[in-house]
Amino acid sequence: MLQARTSLATATGVAASALVFSLAISGCSREAGPPVSKTEPPAVEVVETAEQISHPDKSAAARDAVKPDGGSWPDRKHLPNDLSPFEGKIGKTYKESESSWQQVPTAPEGAPNVIVILLDDVGFGQTSTFGGLIPTPNLDELAAQGLRYNRFHTTAICGPSRAALLTGRNHHQAGSGFLMEWATGFPSYSSYIPKDTATVAEVLKDNGYSTWWFGKNHNTPDWEATVSGPFDRWPTGLGFDYFYGFNAGETHQYYPVLFENTVPVEPDKSPEEGYHFMTDMTDRAIERMKFAKSVAPEKPFFMYFAPGAMHAPHHVTAEWREKFKGKFDMGWDKYREEVFQRQKDMGVVPANTELTPRPDWVPAWDTLDDKQKKVYNALFENFAGYFAFTDHEIGRLIDAVDELPDADNTLVIYIVGDNGASAEGGPDGTLNEIKSLNGLPTSIDEILKNLDKLGGPESEPHYPVGWAWAGNTPFQWVKQVASHLGGTRNPMVIRWPAKIKHDDQPRDAFLHLVDVMPTILEAAHVPMPDTVNGIEQKPLVGESFFSSFTDPEFAGRPQQYFEVFSNRSMYADGWKANAQHTLPWRQDLAPGNWEKDRWELYNLDEDFSEANDLAADNPDKLAELKKKFDEAAKQNDVYPMDDRGAGRLAIPKPPVPGANTKSKTYTYYPGAIRIPEVAGPSMKNASWTLTANVKADGAKTEGVILAVGGVAAGLVLYLDKGVPVFDYNFFEEHTTLKGSKPVSGDATIEVDFDYQGEKPGGPAKLTLKVNGESVATGEMKQTIAGRFGIDTFGIGEDTGQPVTHEYQPPNAFTGEIEKVVVEMK
Repeated sequence: MLQARTSLATATGVAASALVFSLAISGCSREAGPPVSKTEPPAVEVVETAEQISHPDKSAAARDAVKPDGGSWPDRKHLPNDLSPFEGKIGKTYKESESSWQQVPTAPEGAPNVIVILLDDVGFGQTSTFGGLIPTPNLDELAAQGLRYNRFHTTAICGPSRAALLTGRNHHQAGSGFLMEWATGFPSYSSYIPKDTATVAEVLKDNGYSTWWFGKNHNTPDWEATVSGPFDRWPTGLGFDYFYGFNAGETHQYYPVLFENTVPVEPDKSPEEGYHFMTDMTDRAIERMKFAKSVAPEKPFFMYFAPGAMHAPHHVTAEWREKFKGKFDMGWDKYREEVFQRQKDMGVVPANTELTPRPDWVPAWDTLDDKQKKVYNALFENFAGYFAFTDHEIGRLIDAVDELPDADNTLVIYIVGDNGASAEGGPDGTLNEIKSLNGLPTSIDEILKNLDKLGGPESEPHYPVGWAWAGNTPFQWVKQVASHLGGTRNPMVIRWPAKIKHDDQPRDAFLHLVDVMPTILEAAHVPMPDTVNGIEQKPLVGESFFSSFTDPEFAGRPQQYFEVFSNRSMYADGWKANAQHTLPWRQDLAPGNWEKDRWELYNLDEDFSEANDLAADNPDKLAELKKKFDEAAKQNDVYPMDDRGAGRLAIPKPPVPGANTKSKTYTYYPGAIRIPEVAGPSMKNASWTLTANVKADGAKTEGVILAVGGVAAGLVLYLDKGVPVFDYNFFEEHTTLKGSKPVSGDATIEVDFDYQGEKPGGPAKLTLKVNGESVATGEMKQTIAGRFGIDTFGIGEDTGQPVTHEYQPPNAFTGEIEKVVVEMK
C-alpha cells in the first residue's frame, strides 16, 4: 500500500516534459508572438465584439460537422457529446469499405485557456492592489495588465462560496447552505452538490477542455472522502480530469493531508527540508500546464487554483514573517485610516465613501497594554508574511502562464478571497486555531510564552478579531457575517491580453460568484447545456459579465440575496437590507429569536461602505426588501435557518456509504489510512476500548499503531523502541501513558477510555494494557468535545501532521499489525 502511494506520488513528476516543453516553446513561440511582458501591459485591441463571441455560430460553428439527421455536431446542449458521425462507408469486407476516423469533441475555435485563482479568507482592505498595507506586487502587476472589480461578492463563507463559483447557482441550490462539518439533514444544508447543478468544469470538459483542480476542496462531504467513495462528489467526479490537493476547509501547510485524484499521497520532503504546500501545489500546477501544452498546444485548459492561503493556519517561515517586523505597530485603528485614504487616492472606492466606525466588539488600539499589542502585532505580521509568500508563489504561476505559446489567449480570473477577513481567531488570536473552533479561548499569556513557534509546524495561528475588522476596510463586519459587506465583498482582478485593454478605473458592476460560470462559458463560446449525463439542469442563476471587459458602464446583476448562519441580506437595484444575527468567534452561541433581529437599510448607489443606516427614514423600502428576501429564501431553499454553531458539529452525520450503522465495533487492517475523522469511530464524548493485535520484535520495533488528529489535538497509540505509548493531545496538553518494557512476539495492546462526563468535553479515565495486564493509568479533566482538527484517522502510520513531536511522521509501524479494533461502549 505504501509503495503504491509512493509511486503514485512521483508518477506525475514531469521532469522529462520540461525538456519537451522547452523545445515546443522554442519552436512555436515565435509564431505565436512573444510572451506577455511582465513590465509593459499589453495594448491589445478587442478583435471580436461581445455579441460575436457570445454567438458561436458566427465564429466556431463553421467547422462543426453535420449529423445525418441534419443537426450539427457537436451538439453541446446535451452532454456528454458523442463521437462525430461516421463519414466513411462500410461494406462486407475492407475492400469495398472506406475508413474515416470519427472525431472526439473539441473546444470551439478561439476558446481561451481559463485560470480561476481563488484565495481564502481575505479582506477587501488587505492587498496593496486595493489599498491595503500588505504588498502584493504580483497581484498589482496582474491588475496593471487587466481590470480591477470593486463590487464583487461572495457568500461570506468558504464551502458555500466555492459551490456557487463552480455551479453558477446560489449556494443553497447547490446543497451548500453552510459547511460540510456543520451539515444537517436538510437538502440545502447537506453539502451534496446535486446532479442537476453541473459544474463549469464538467461543461468545459465535455466541450473539449482539459480541467484541473489544485488546492482546497471543501465541497466533498467528508463521510464520502474515504477509499470506499462514492467518488462522484470528489473533484474528479465533478468534471475535473485531475486533482491535487486536500479535502477539507483547511490543512496544515507543512503536513498537508494530500490526495492525487482519489489516492492519498505524501509530500516528497519534510518541513525541515523546506516543504510547504503552497510551493508544492504551484509546482504541480506549472508542471501540468507545461506538459499539457507541449503535448496538445491547441487544446485549451481550465485550471481551478485554490490555495489553502489565506485561511488559517497561517504557516510561513521566519524569513517572510520578519519582513513585516514593526510594520503594523500603528495598530488597527490607524491601519483602517491609512488604508481608507489609500483606497480613495487609488480610486478603489468612490470619493464620497465614508469610513465605518469601530464597533463595540473591537477595543480601541490605544486602550491595549503592551503585552496585547505585542501578541496581536506578531500574529498579524505572521499573516502578512504568509500573504506576501502566497503572492510570490502565484507570481511564479503567472510567469509560467506568460511563457505559454497561447499566453495572450489565457483568461485569468483572480478572486481575492472566498469571503472577507476572518475573525475566527477570537478576541486575542490564537496559536491553536482548532482549539478556538472547539469553543476554547487561548489566553494572552499562553500565546506569549509560545511565540517562538509562530508560523512553524508546531503552531496553528490565527490573528485576533480587531485585525479582521481592519482587514475589511472600509466595511463593517467580517467573514461569516453575510449580512454586511465586510463578509461578502471581495476584490477581483481579470486579465485576458487578447480581449481586454487595461483600465485604471475599477469596474463597479455589482457581481456575485454565481456570475463567473456564465462568463467563462460565454468567453469559451460554449452554451449552458440543457442536460448533463441525462439529467435536466437547473438554470444558471448567474449572469455573464463578459460585456464588462469592454464596457465600463456595465451595471451587473439587479438582485442578490445573502444568508449564512442566519446573517442575511437582500440587495435590489442599489438598495440593501441587512440583518446581522450570529458572532463568528462564538460558535457556542445560538441566539435564536430571529424575529428580534434589527434590520438595517443602505443605499449602495450613494453609500459604498454601508455607513448610513436609512431604516428609520425609509421603512417602506425596508419592508419591500424584507419581503424580497423571504421570496428569494423560499425560491432558493434557504429555510430552515439554523444559527447553531458548535451544536451543529455534534449532529450525527451520515455514515460512510455501505457501513454497518448498527455495529459499535470498528475493525481495521494495515493500510487503512486517510479516513476523515467523521468517517471513523467517534472517539469523543463516549467510552471505548481500542484493541491492537500486533507482532513485535522487542526494542527493534517502532511506529504508530493508530492515530487520529494531529498537532492541534488528537490521540495516538505507538511503540517507542518496543514500549507501548498512548498519547492524548488535548490542544497541546499531552496525557501520556507508557508501558514499562518492550513487547515481543504476538501481543495484544489495549487502551480503555472510560468517559466520565455528562456533557461534551468532560473528564475521562484511561488505562493502558498489554496482554490483559494494566501497565499504566491516567485521568483527564477535559477531553475533546468537537473535533480533533484537520487531520485524519489511520492505522499503521501517522500521515499528515503528527499527534506528538516525540516522533517524525509518518512513523510507520515496523512490526506486523494483524488488526485494530475500536469498540464503542
